[in-house]
Amino acid sequence: MNFPSPSSRLIRFNKPYGVLSQFTPEGRWRGLKDFIDIPDVYVAGRLDADSEGLLLLTDDGKLQARIADPRFKMEKTYWVQVEGVPTEAALTSLRSGVQLNDGLTRPARARLLDPPPEVWERQPPIRERKSIPTAWLELAISEGRNRQVRRMTAAVGLPTLRLIRAAIGPHTLDGLAPGTWHE
Repeated sequence: MNFPSPSSRLIRFNKPYGVLSQFTPEGRWRGLKDFIDIPDVYVAGRLDADSEGLLLLTDDGKLQARIADPRFKMEKTYWVQVEGVPTEAALTSLRSGVQLNDGLTRPARARLLDPPPEVWERQPPIRERKSIPTAWLELAISEGRNRQVRRMTAAVGLPTLRLIRAAIGPHTLDGLAPGTWHE
């Protein structure tokens, strides 16, 4: 896969919590225009406002489709803080595919991250219950259903507390603080 073409722009952005994957703000959520002032670039894929991490933006429609369209199966890697400690059975279920209300997911790559990834503090902080431990998973999927990662972890008994997209294909968060971008 050759991308971006020499004439295309590709921007990596570390989307903070509370920011939409669109330029205009809506309700209580901020928009990308608060962080990125580049004309004629568009988001390739989405992240919900309550998710954090890597967003790619481009001015190339074909590249945008290759990144976002599930038919191209570009892998997206997430770091997921979950409530509870995953069992091997839960990880095996994630690796095999999980039955959701809209069908069986494709198999995912799933592993426990121990030690947890070194990530920034979230504002506002997540809610934690003192009596229930948390753990971090790395989950890599090649489809993009609505709130898929959250629904997958919930289906195996591990509600998501925090969700950070760490990579899209070969593109990663490396060197990007929350709210910063690099072309």
